[in-house]
Amino acid sequence: MTDMSSRSGVHIRDIGCFFAGGRIVTLTGQPKRQIQVARNGPSRMVDMNGDYVTGQCYVQYVRHVSPAFDVPVMFWHGGAMTGVTWETTPDGRPGWRSFFLSAGFDTYVCDAMERGRAGWSPYPDIYSSAPIFRTQDEAWYMFRIGEQGSYAHDPRKRRSFPGSQFPIESFDDFGAQLVPRWTDHGSESLEAYYDALRRVGPVWLIAHSQGGNLALEAVASRPELFKGVIVIEPAAAPPDMGNAQRVPHLFVWGDNMEQLPTWVAYRQVVKDYIKKLSGAGGQVDLLDLPAEGIHGNSHLPMMDRNCEIVAEKILSWIKSQ
Repeated sequence: MTDMSSRSGVHIRDIGCFFAGGRIVTLTGQPKRQIQVARNGPSRMVDMNGDYVTGQCYVQYVRHVSPAFDVPVMFWHGGAMTGVTWETTPDGRPGWRSFFLSAGFDTYVCDAMERGRAGWSPYPDIYSSAPIFRTQDEAWYMFRIGEQGSYAHDPRKRRSFPGSQFPIESFDDFGAQLVPRWTDHGSESLEAYYDALRRVGPVWLIAHSQGGNLALEAVASRPELFKGVIVIEPAAAPPDMGNAQRVPHLFVWGDNMEQLPTWVAYRQVVKDYIKKLSGAGGQVDLLDLPAEGIHGNSHLPMMDRNCEIVAEKILSWIKSQ
């Protein structure tokens, strides 16, 4: 791709993508079916026996002509979500990918195995379990936009936390991002991520929620693939810290955690992990947004109205390393 320049003066060398990880699985014994595949076209015989690629993740990159940093930023999303998390906010503002790109980093945005552009595989023939789906109702309270029970089908009746930074008028646009997820693909997801990291790394990893939990496990197992890791409200932590003390960690927490027992429990697991990590000599920093005087952040600080303030804090931490 030829060099391009954005309005902000960012000179882009190339934009592209690749798939990482995955394996071939062969299916046999599937019944052949006569199906109208093409709209308005004649039906044809569909034979689903044969080889499938499964277990891969998708990675989209944007790289500078002359990056200001020699280590790129990679992004991992959370549960029932995709790399869209980092691209554009639900109300149309530039996302954190644009922020870190403008700061001078090459960026790599991932869709985990079985999410978004990584694709899906047949169930129950390859995926042994059924997926779960996240409702608007659950997303509203689990992502701490409002209390449990404060979501309503009618947007005019929804009640957010006082001072919420989430653009609630665009909540339905956020809901359009949500995708099915499988709860038993953690090991396979990590294998695909490891392949992506080997091709790109070491990286500054910014990971959110379920992705943050996977990130902590990845750093514990493959510290050489990371320059540092920023975990945004990780959903729990692994029992074994491995060699994670070799990598600087920044943990980021938003507001209203105490309003939801699930998040109180998740955070306690992470606190216990941090204690072990610090005790082993690891560098651990905490960005507790309410304690910093930054209030109203949901579980989605990369989408909240003050997302650039949070991103600036993370950028300052990276530069301090």
